[in-house]
Amino acid sequence: MTKETIVLGIETSCDETAASVVRNGTEILSNVVASQIESHKRFGGVVPEIASRHHVEQMTYVVEEALNQAELSIEEIDAIAVTEGPGLVGALLIGVNAAKAIAFAHSIPLVGVHHIAGHIYANRLLKEMDFPLMSLVVSGGHTELVLMKEHGSFEVIGETRDDAAGEAYDKVARTLGLPYPGGPHIDRLAQEGTPSIKLPRAWLEEGSYDFSFSGLKSSVINTLHNAEQRGEVIDAKDLAASFQESVIDVLVTKTKRAVEEYHAKQLLLAGGVAANKGLRERLQETFGEDKNLELIVPPLSLCTDNAAMIAAAGTILFEQGKRSGYALNANPGLVLQ
Repeated sequence: MTKETIVLGIETSCDETAASVVRNGTEILSNVVASQIESHKRFGGVVPEIASRHHVEQMTYVVEEALNQAELSIEEIDAIAVTEGPGLVGALLIGVNAAKAIAFAHSIPLVGVHHIAGHIYANRLLKEMDFPLMSLVVSGGHTELVLMKEHGSFEVIGETRDDAAGEAYDKVARTLGLPYPGGPHIDRLAQEGTPSIKLPRAWLEEGSYDFSFSGLKSSVINTLHNAEQRGEVIDAKDLAASFQESVIDVLVTKTKRAVEEYHAKQLLLAGGVAANKGLRERLQETFGEDKNLELIVPPLSLCTDNAAMIAAAGTILFEQGKRSGYALNANPGLVLQ
């Protein structure tokens, strides 16, 4: 009988303090998340210093709760996986130092994990990966197309050149006077509106898999301001629908081309914006009937930041013999490779 691998994951890259216990990289035994949304809502975005303070306050509780829900003791943990980057440096430091302290105190191997690798590996908690695969990563800080030919190997074939999709959503929401976080509010409004307002799509140069949403964001803001100056009222629902249509059109079109060019067997959706209803529906429409491609879309609980995804990604690294020493540090600019 093959020995089971039990990994404790810790995630503090932004404003969620999370801990999770995962068995064999595929089975969630516990997944605890302490959200800070209410604390940051009044500022219209995440305040790094406040996020770090909350992580300090919550860290011990979430780790203890994760172990309690898994009905395991710390002595039964084979490895500790922690997000080392990218993210907010102060927030990352809390998680990294907590993981190092626990690892040192109990002589448990430590593994540093890339945050986006975690989002991609959230899909392995649903279905085993089949290579080569393509992952569309869409979050507040990242918009990327990532090719994987084997476990632990990531080739970024396309990325955002300016605003990430989630960042554009939040900025447009702020312009419309919607509360933080803006993405879900735009998505909800878009379901009720009609994409009747002409907005640009940034295809970039021919053959490029890169993304750009800064021009679209500016166009939405200019459309609103120009209407105000003329004394006109633009329906927020139609504007949200038009904005979302533009974002999704570019994301799905480029993803379809990438899947075909690289002969992907699976398409994985990953990141916070993966919770977007419009995007999920369009991907299902585009790829749902494709007999040569398996579309995997994670549940909402695994789209937003969580520690189960970090434990899942960390399990692969641990099984490949990769370890991080006690010199492990927060790396806000960590590159996926």
